Amino acid sequence: MSKIAVVFWSGSGNTEKMADIFAEGVKEAGGEAEILQARDFDSSMVGDYDAFGFGCPAMGDEELEETEFEPMFSDVEHELGDKKTVLFGSYSWNDGEWMDNWAFRASNAGVNVVETVIAYEAPGVDETAELKEAAAKLL
Repeated sequence: MSKIAVVFWSGSGNTEKMADIFAEGVKEAGGEAEILQARDFDSSMVGDYDAFGFGCPAMGDEELEETEFEPMFSDVEHELGDKKTVLFGSYSWNDGEWMDNWAFRASNAGVNVVETVIAYEAPGVDETAELKEAAAKLL
């Protein structure tokens, strides 16, 4: 059984909802999901998992959250190697450019990004389906 780390940071609760839905998708597809707050995950833990879902909302000027998520992701991105990874998060302004920037950055660091999912504010029916489909791609 594949063990998937679902690592997230959430300010308003929308990205946390996305993490919960993503973890449900992993379990429905036959995998094991462990949900972790960004502050509780670091590069020493990467080897414990087969694949990853990372969730962070757009912050500031289309950036990752800078006090917990950004330092954690900077620590782990070069350790992920070819392990399948999904990036997800919510936003409430602009057009979701932060996700394009994040996926580009991760790919340049060698991360095997298989899917990205964004939600305008809280995830709805469409985003729920997208998250579960993305989760299944990790198995």
